[in-house]
Amino acid sequence: MIGIFGGTFDPVHNGHLRTALDVYEALQLDQLRFIPLGQAVHRDQPQTSAGKRLAMLQAAIEGQKGFVIDERELKRQQPSYSVHTLQSLREELGEELPLCLLLGRDAFNSFHSWHQPRRILELAHLVVMDRPGHALPQDEPMQALMRGRITEDAAALRTRPGGSILLQTVTRLDISSSDIRNRLAQGRSIRWLLPEAVLNILRHQ
Repeated sequence: MIGIFGGTFDPVHNGHLRTALDVYEALQLDQLRFIPLGQAVHRDQPQTSAGKRLAMLQAAIEGQKGFVIDERELKRQQPSYSVHTLQSLREELGEELPLCLLLGRDAFNSFHSWHQPRRILELAHLVVMDRPGHALPQDEPMQALMRGRITEDAAALRTRPGGSILLQTVTRLDISSSDIRNRLAQGRSIRWLLPEAVLNILRHQ
């Protein structure tokens, strides 16, 4: 079973890495693929070059078993839609291997507005990373997508390629890439918000 974790990673920080490790361990994934965003669709474009974001991500996960980087979105010339990324993964990995798309709660709450959300659920499971006790979305579009799909049984994801929505408790660190960029612009320290290897790259930008 393979996990898919997408994002701008501008820069990658300990919040990304800790939650990814929580999911990797809890689901006993064979591999967790970090897929840096190429061209954004529904958000601002990354401020840092693709090459530098890739270098920071490589430095951040070096030595962590099961963590790998997938560069397909960086190489794509068109805007990055999750459904296209998952379709390309299916073409490479086959139709039967379970895939798990990792999402934070904010992204999940607006999942119905994504491009082809039902097709995404055909291609992969969703793993919603959150603290315990948060209520599920109550709007009808999300209720319709969640109906019959919600599970808290991680082992059940291995029984089919996709289609389930797992609510997974993770260690949430209140760190954001935008806050890190703001601190850098103000000349403030960003130590202990991200790995030292990433900090060293940022110091020499």
